[in-house]
Amino acid sequence: MIDYEAQYIRDKAENIRKMNIDTAPSHTAKKFMEAVGPYQYVNHYTWMGRPIIQLPQDIVAMQEVIMKVAPDLIIETGIAHGGSAVFFSSMLELLDIYAGCEIPREVVAIDIELRSQNRTALEAHPMYKRITVFDGSSTDSKIAEQVREIASRHRAIMVVLDSNHSHQHVYDELNIYGQLVTVGSYALVCDTCIEVFGDTRNDRPWGKGNNPYTAAKQWLSEHDEFVCDKTYDEQSLITSNPGGWLLRVK
Repeated sequence: MIDYEAQYIRDKAENIRKMNIDTAPSHTAKKFMEAVGPYQYVNHYTWMGRPIIQLPQDIVAMQEVIMKVAPDLIIETGIAHGGSAVFFSSMLELLDIYAGCEIPREVVAIDIELRSQNRTALEAHPMYKRITVFDGSSTDSKIAEQVREIASRHRAIMVVLDSNHSHQHVYDELNIYGQLVTVGSYALVCDTCIEVFGDTRNDRPWGKGNNPYTAAKQWLSEHDEFVCDKTYDEQSLITSNPGGWLLRVK
């Protein structure tokens, strides 16, 4: 009897391997990112009615990771319009349907300046019931301490860093929140693609040589309990987060 699921997994792995050997797909993916960047392509999508500011490929990758890790706490820095917080909350809602959890699953979201219109929309959203919002800098010691207290009640913790994209800020965030990631889970450092493409918004203080990628690279060199998992880079090719999936292995 043919095991079609096992065959599917083998075929998928082989096609991903071949796709990453062939230079044409990665070249095309890069040209695509360069072409759509000036049009704020990541702003074209919503999740359950809220702007999510993520590439579709990255949304699917995050869903796969959440399914694999089954976190009971997701810590997100950077809220913007609230779409990602809603996405994470909805994924935890689905996880509860798929496999219950003794610990109530929740999202902690931190933003230094959550605009009143976005706050109102987020608080009115049905998925807000799992979300706790902290107002202030993600590197503020008082906020970090409160988040650590919440994290102490959880067993499977995932972290997503998507706020200020300067090297120093992301490096500081990793030092604070990286330690909360549980073994087998991830810290996702978002927008590492700035190292490749820069930032089309000229008013930002970050750019090539000063961005989430450079911060993650430095931090990884100092923390052997984490490795860079390229699985989702190689699977998607089109991503805002190349080299950003940091897997805790010990």
